[in-house]
Amino acid sequence: MMRVLILGGTGEAAELAAKVATIQGIEVISSLAGRTRKPSVPLGDFRIGGFGGVTGLAKYLHQMNIDLLIDATHPFATQMAVNAADAAISVNIPRLKLIRPPWKKVNGDRWIEVDSIKSAADVLENQSQRVFLTVGRQEIGAFTHLNQIWFLMRMIDPPEPNALVPPGILLCDRGPFVLDNERAILTHHQIDTIVSKNSGGDATYAKIIAARELKLKVVMVNRPPIPPGEEATNIDEVLMWLWQQTNRRGAEVTERE
Repeated sequence: MMRVLILGGTGEAAELAAKVATIQGIEVISSLAGRTRKPSVPLGDFRIGGFGGVTGLAKYLHQMNIDLLIDATHPFATQMAVNAADAAISVNIPRLKLIRPPWKKVNGDRWIEVDSIKSAADVLENQSQRVFLTVGRQEIGAFTHLNQIWFLMRMIDPPEPNALVPPGILLCDRGPFVLDNERAILTHHQIDTIVSKNSGGDATYAKIIAARELKLKVVMVNRPPIPPGEEATNIDEVLMWLWQQTNRRGAEVTERE
């Protein structure tokens, strides 16, 4: 029996956990960071909460006899990606990063690409009036000084009661989002600019299509770099990797016998 730990929190991670749970000879454990108050719970065993950095994650991998580590966290979960890479190396187990492809700019898109949330806030100053802010509740503090701009801020959970929030209104919702609704939101609130992380995937892409149709600006925050290592862009590639790892483990056992 091989034991696999999936670092999750994304839709792909939940789908992957459900599929891996049906594979004979593999036991799967999912780990959720616990940043959303009502997370989507994956099938199979799971845990919620942080590990305590690289040291804590390495200790967990060792104590739980984890054979394989799959990092299926959000493309912008930079610290977790680094911790996963370092912890896997320290306990000498294979690691795979499941990372969905980023969105690509197409004809009709009016993207302004930036490399940080701070740069996104700088771009808005003096050129936007009504902004659809879709970067998550942990990032909205970077926009609080833009008092001349009205913000529609969408996130899964509301900010903490004492958090600084830009002027505007909150919209708490969870994807996937559909094009008709996204178009209606942008039109109803007279949005002239969207701020988005380049998360990739289908769940939140409808706002980008709607912005293209309505000829709105999109301030697109590019992804941070991820640690080097094996990568997969979809679940089928992950399942192939698991099959290869299982066969390799079987061959090693046979050789020892």
